[in-house]
Amino acid sequence: MEPSLIRNFCIIAHIDHGKSTLADRFLEITGTVRPGDMQAQFLDSMDLERERGITIKGKAVTMSHTTPDGVTYQFNLIDTPGHVDFSYEVSRALAACEGALLVVDASQGIEAQTIANTLLAMEYDLELIPVLNKVDLPQAEPERVSAEIQQAFGFRADEILYVSAKEGTGAREILDAVVDRVPAPTGDVNASPRSLVFDSEYNSFKGIIAHVRVKDGSITKSDRIKVMSSGKVAEIVEVGVFAPGPTPTDSLKTGQVGYIATGFKEVRDCTVGDTLTVDRSAAVEPLPGYFPLKSMVFAGLYPSDGEEYNNLRNALEKLQLNDASLEMEPESSAALGFGFRCGFLGLMHLEIVQERLEREYDLDLIITAPSVAYQVELTN
Repeated sequence: MEPSLIRNFCIIAHIDHGKSTLADRFLEITGTVRPGDMQAQFLDSMDLERERGITIKGKAVTMSHTTPDGVTYQFNLIDTPGHVDFSYEVSRALAACEGALLVVDASQGIEAQTIANTLLAMEYDLELIPVLNKVDLPQAEPERVSAEIQQAFGFRADEILYVSAKEGTGAREILDAVVDRVPAPTGDVNASPRSLVFDSEYNSFKGIIAHVRVKDGSITKSDRIKVMSSGKVAEIVEVGVFAPGPTPTDSLKTGQVGYIATGFKEVRDCTVGDTLTVDRSAAVEPLPGYFPLKSMVFAGLYPSDGEEYNNLRNALEKLQLNDASLEMEPESSAALGFGFRCGFLGLMHLEIVQERLEREYDLDLIITAPSVAYQVELTN
């Protein structure tokens, strides 16, 4: 796919304003998911997300969209969380995109995270497309909320799109607007390959799987991957795109979003914010990474059985791959033994991390009372 025919965008909004439902309509319209496989909030694949009705992890998916004039484009969409405790997921998604759909509930109007995410997108110089969702609700006030959006962010009235994600009305027009308004990715097709790692996960067979946005050049499955921060080199196990599940391809080219199974077994060998290049023609200058977020809440995590300490450490390291905003450092307690003092973005973040450790890694944990860090300035 030529870079001029690629569009990378994400959906940002306050919690419960209909991002995931809108993503469902896009998957249906583009035929990315077969009707028999479709389910509500399709991209929210984690059990915790379905139980709580919230998005915890940003999800990338590659779609094909044909415009009315018969041209087919490749869309790389990232559905992001709306809760403030997962805002780091949003910032990483924005760095991988050129545009963003700013979704606002027509009945609730602009809320806190709407403003925070918009300012974040402006920092990354993204093309914003304002979308008013839930216009079909009896209590919807599209005219009032539209005026709010114009006043708060400076959009023109004719820039705002109206949609009912639940009914599907207006969704196709949004996809056409993405083609017209979101710029194609820039990058040098012939330069040394550079890919930004915006997310990662651990697979016991394929090692660390890096979710990447290719900025320059191309990476093929026959290449040897090189991590620019550490200089570590490994044979690529697999490259591919999310369509919507991991789908192997021969290569990833400039502008594309996909994954690289690196084969690295050590968690520290490839982390979020790293730049990946290839050994045959290594790039010299890495891409700008991410600024680490400052933890807001701290709590001690201890295994209920002291012999599980090493399992807890391994689980936390693997979870950090998938949640780069989680901080950890070893600590010990006279009462609880050895454990870790962990930093979180908020109480919801703490709760989700605890549940993921217990469910995904079969751990039984003791959590100390959450606290905040403070600095004392003496009178002298």
